[in-house]
Parts: sequence; C-alpha cells; structure tokens
Amino acid sequence: MFCGISKAGFLEEEAPRLEEWLKKGMHGEMQYMENHFDKRLDPRLLVDGAKSVISLGLNYFTDKEQTDPLSPKISKYAYGTDYHLVIKDKLKLLLQAINEKVGEVNGRAFVDSAPVLDKTWAKKAGLGWIGKNTNLISKKVGSFFFLAELIVDLELAYDIEPTADHCGTCTNCIDACPTEAIVGPYVVDGSRCISYLTIELKNEIPEEFKGKMDNWMFGCDVCQDVCPWNKFSVLHSEPAFKPHPGLLDLKRKDWEDITEDIFQKVFKNSAVKRPKFKGLKRNIDFLKESN
Repeated sequence: MFCGISKAGFLEEEAPRLEEWLKKGMHGEMQYMENHFDKRLDPRLLVDGAKSVISLGLNYFTDKEQTDPLSPKISKYAYGTDYHLVIKDKLKLLLQAINEKVGEVNGRAFVDSAPVLDKTWAKKAGLGWIGKNTNLISKKVGSFFFLAELIVDLELAYDIEPTADHCGTCTNCIDACPTEAIVGPYVVDGSRCISYLTIELKNEIPEEFKGKMDNWMFGCDVCQDVCPWNKFSVLHSEPAFKPHPGLLDLKRKDWEDITEDIFQKVFKNSAVKRPKFKGLKRNIDFLKESN
C-alpha cells in the first residue's frame, strides 16, 4: 500500500463539475450519485471533527489472463477476493495502529462505499493525477490500483504538492474506448461505460451497444490497457487478489452454460457478486447475441 495525506475541507473546485456531470445524466441509473451531495464535497460532514484525509492505494495489477481468447472477459480487479473486504481489513489495522501510537483517534475507513470523491482526494494527497480517462495515474505504477481513505480527526503533515498532469497530447484512452464513453478529455459519460453497463445497470443493456462491448462481461480494462503509463505497472503481492481457482480456465461454452450454483462457488467473496447471477447471465447472453 502507498499513501498520501491532505487537509480535510470543502472541495470547492469539484462542486460545479459534479453538479454539471449529474445534470447531464452521465451517472445513468446510479441514483446514489445524486445523494449526499454536500457530504461528497466535504469529509467533515462524514466524520465529526475531521482534520485529515489519508488516501491509500493498493496495487492489483497482474499479468495473468483468461486462457480461452473467446471467453467473455472479466476485469483484472475482479480475479480474486472482493477488494472491499481486503482493504477494509487493512484500514482497520491501520486505524488501530494509529490509536496505539497517538491515543484515541476518531476516524472512519472508506472503500468505494460512501460519498467520498476518492480520486480527488488521492490527487490532492499527491498519489497521482487524474487522467483523460478519469482514472488516477501514477508515474511510478500506472493506474491498476484501488483507492481508499481513512478520514480522521487528527492534524497531520500534509502533502501539499499535487502531481502535475502527464497525459500530454496522448489520446489513446479516448480513441480506444469501445463505446465512446470518454466524451472528451477528462470527461466520462458513465452511462456509456462498459463497467457501468455490465455492473451498475439493472435494466437491459441498450441495443445500441450490440457489437460494441469488446466481449467484456464484467468491467472493462481497455482505457487502462492502452495507457502508456501502465508500462510501469508492477505485479501485485497481495495473496487475496490471486485468481479464484479455475476462474481463468473457464472456456466460452462454460460461461454460456453457467448455473447459479457454479456462479456461487466460483465467485465466493468476489466483486463479481455485485450484479448477481442474473446480471452476469444477462451480460453473457447479450454478448452471445452480439456475435
């Protein structure tokens, strides 16, 4: 894990951007993005007396791949145990260590499950810059890492030098996006993103995306795979992120014939449980119909 620290306060620059993004409906069916607008912009409303936001990154990059090139594809981050469970445990240990070191500290751990603008806080803490695909990118390790926060009522030394933007004139991510979800530099229309369509969307996938899903059934890595900075990605060393046994060896036919029983076994404690069996089957069937 790597971390940076920033002073808790109101995210003034983000307020109009978030409001505009929501107004344009780029969050699709993710109604929760409209909730707790004020809390999303000010961590002091989430944790009483909050003074610091400790942003953490945990690498999940792997060179392991699915063995059948015709299999519906699954994003790298979902090969192993659900990152929410893994990171939450680590943050609890960190908070415990802080308490033992400096006395009782009021704090809360956040792992992609509360109204916190992870990437903005990570950028403020110097972990990287927000790229044209809106992912946080680090010069040292690329972008294949999870973000999480520990918000505490403790005054700390802050990383006051945000990382400069190093995307330059590169438009690889914009050009490569199969559904043209990156509608402009630094703007993603979430309602067109394959990750949204295969995970967050509860209704049927719109017909307009037939033949455009690049065979992804859960998530999508395209904009990261084409990013030049990911040549600096290093293999993760987290045992919990090792692929579930047999997962990468499942053939296209295995996926098309998957039963709920096999789904429960293969994806025990996995992030793939989010769309449930029904959602994953919908995705697989949609890809089958598109071929």
